[in-house]
Amino acid sequence: MSQSSLHLGVVMDSIADIAYKKDSTMALLWAAQDRGYTLHYMEQEDLFLNAGQAYARIRPLNVYRDSEHWFELGEADARPLAELDAILMRKDPPVDADFTNAVHLLGFAEREGVLVVNPTSALLQCNEKLFAQQFPQCCAPTLVSSQANVLRAFHAEHGDVIFKPLDGMGGTGIFHIGPEGRNLGAVIEQLSLRGQRQIMAQRYLPEIKDGDTRILLVDGEPVPYGLARIPSAGETRGNLAAGGRGVSRELTERDHWLIKQVQPMIREKGLLFVGLDVIGDYITEINVTSPTCVREIDDQRGTDIAGLLLDAIERRLTPAV
Repeated sequence: MSQSSLHLGVVMDSIADIAYKKDSTMALLWAAQDRGYTLHYMEQEDLFLNAGQAYARIRPLNVYRDSEHWFELGEADARPLAELDAILMRKDPPVDADFTNAVHLLGFAEREGVLVVNPTSALLQCNEKLFAQQFPQCCAPTLVSSQANVLRAFHAEHGDVIFKPLDGMGGTGIFHIGPEGRNLGAVIEQLSLRGQRQIMAQRYLPEIKDGDTRILLVDGEPVPYGLARIPSAGETRGNLAAGGRGVSRELTERDHWLIKQVQPMIREKGLLFVGLDVIGDYITEINVTSPTCVREIDDQRGTDIAGLLLDAIERRLTPAV
């Protein structure tokens, strides 16, 4: 299958509303178009199922490296997803019912022979915060509970704790409660919806001052540089969406050890594009829905992360000889 004959679909948030200067999906789309792929654009609500077959309202897409004019969309046309070779699922969290339903619909396309990146089974199984807990040797002390007394006991034991929802992104809903416990009850009450929702508590890692490092794995192999997202003054969140700044750094010996712990399961699940979040010596999250930081690492290091991912996609689409 020649590169120029590949039809690549993308499911994403509104392309008109992206952050042009740092959006990773744009890097993937530019690289695909440079290779001669035909691009097809969808938003989550465009997907539908008819008589057991996956369809979508699909629009032809052209992309440009122009901050004033980065895309053009053609007219929408309802077509079977089986007409596409591969689909990038790049809808940002939260992983809510609408997201899950969209992934189920993409699962029908998978059964019809379309390569979905990442695989729908993994998107459904791998909650980004809970997935990391399958590797306790890689994680700081962590608790997941909806019960105030259990969460309070964890804080009493560790003194300095981060509380966060299980389905957020970009640093939203993250609270740092110090040893004095100020606002502890209010934070637990708000995040857990008065005991109705499971939340995560993690021992605070002071190494966050040096950055929350995103490490990208493409087809199980690490990009040799991570992006340390360093919090702005007065913040405990390094997320770029929360005002952090991104500084690329080489992976450390500890980083490579952490990667080796998770590689077998990542490969087993067929995950082509994964982002590990590492603070100090510990993995805090494993991102599988819509990993970011491609543009920042490429800009600082001259890497071609999108090219690596497209190479992996082409390997999956090319029948073994």
